[in-house]
Amino acid sequence: MGRKQKEKEQEEEKEEEETTDETITTTGDDEEQSWNLVDKLQEVGIGAADIKKLKDAGIFTVESITMRTKKRLTAIKGLSEAKVDKILEACSKISFSGFVSGVEFLQKRKKVIRVTTGSSALDTLLGGGIETMSITEVFGEFRTGKTQMCHTLCVTAQLPRSLGGGSGKVAVIDSEGTFRPERIEPIAERYALNAEECLANIVVARAYTSDHQMNLLTLLTSKFAEDQYRLLIVDSVTALFRTDYSGRGELSERQQKLAQFLSSLMKLAEEFNIAVFITNQVQADPSGASMFTADPKKPVGGHILAHASTTRLYLRKGRAEQRVCKVYDSPSLPENEAIYQIGNDGIKDAEG
Repeated sequence: MGRKQKEKEQEEEKEEEETTDETITTTGDDEEQSWNLVDKLQEVGIGAADIKKLKDAGIFTVESITMRTKKRLTAIKGLSEAKVDKILEACSKISFSGFVSGVEFLQKRKKVIRVTTGSSALDTLLGGGIETMSITEVFGEFRTGKTQMCHTLCVTAQLPRSLGGGSGKVAVIDSEGTFRPERIEPIAERYALNAEECLANIVVARAYTSDHQMNLLTLLTSKFAEDQYRLLIVDSVTALFRTDYSGRGELSERQQKLAQFLSSLMKLAEEFNIAVFITNQVQADPSGASMFTADPKKPVGGHILAHASTTRLYLRKGRAEQRVCKVYDSPSLPENEAIYQIGNDGIKDAEG
């Protein structure tokens, strides 16, 4: 009798382990990998030595190669123009980058995931949350909740898709020294998640110069190719560019570098199906038009940032702890506002 009972218990334990394995698999929501690792190029005639050169240059996927100009590829040490032509030809055999029908493009758009902000009012305003394959920019003056929104998203991006999350890890580029790991604990508790596990799924890098900030994206490419990341936060995107380039004499160079950085962000968003969430500072508008507007502040970055961001959100202060979010620019969302609140457990719906 005891032997039969023991065998039964072993069978139940085995079934439980199999169920757990299934749960872990479904947490990733069975997402089909949308990129091809550069190692695949060996199958179409590219040597291992050339593939290593690509990896050393921060290129880990075939799609990343097709997103680069021939000029940038030939600048990689050891790659001649003839070799680059051969590599590009090999890439075309693995990854298609031409025209598709509207129906096929719609199917691609169905892969977009929306990550909850923590506030149902904000989620409704954004059509479900912060979306992947695009850049969402929030700007506003201090104490409007930009960094607190970043902390909240660090947790919600890890939630299962069924709960409005992204079932993925998070990368943070902190240019202002505002990321606080201790803020993750109360937000994780709110969603019944283990704070230590949440922090283990977040990678953070402190950027000190605009060049350093740009180089960090190269390091992230390998991480995105190896693991499932769902969110990239840059807080803030313009602070170091404003510091490193000053005056009108350096404005053109600053904008050119900023445009390159934003272009890299957009490519990462589309290549790895991640949501890119950037914060931005504001400045007073010294033009005469500011006399006729209720709020004369405008976002830093000019037209370069305005065109690069898919969705732009303007945050301003409301009553007490309440804040107001306005859709400033979006290709799909109507101009509207939502009220939210900042609490110890992150961004949430306004009370009262």
